[in-house]
Amino acid sequence: MGTARVLITPEAEKIVDQLRDSNGPLMFHQSGGCCDGSQPMCFPKGEFRTSESDVMLGEIAGCEFYMSRDQFEYWKHTQLTIDVTSGRGSSFSLEIPLGIRFITKSRLYTAEEERGLAAIGE
Repeated sequence: MGTARVLITPEAEKIVDQLRDSNGPLMFHQSGGCCDGSQPMCFPKGEFRTSESDVMLGEIAGCEFYMSRDQFEYWKHTQLTIDVTSGRGSSFSLEIPLGIRFITKSRLYTAEEERGLAAIGE
């Protein structure tokens, strides 16, 4: 299977389950900045249109997780962990009305983990 490129905390997974119950299947896209900052954004599956310029890093809590290919070049040496924190974010992500927001924590892979990295998807 290889080293996962993206993980999720149990607390964030509970929020994903809650959002899925009210919105159906979901997906994530790691925002690259601009008006919404750089944060993971959760959408109903298919609402955010991915393209050739996006890569799928894996799945968290049954949701596909995407990032732009250009941004991935900067983050490809780090494992991402999606967590949740209190405070309203400034984005279109589904959790915002709950008064919380998803956040991305990252750490560099060890040499052994990097050798066993899972492939990215298109």
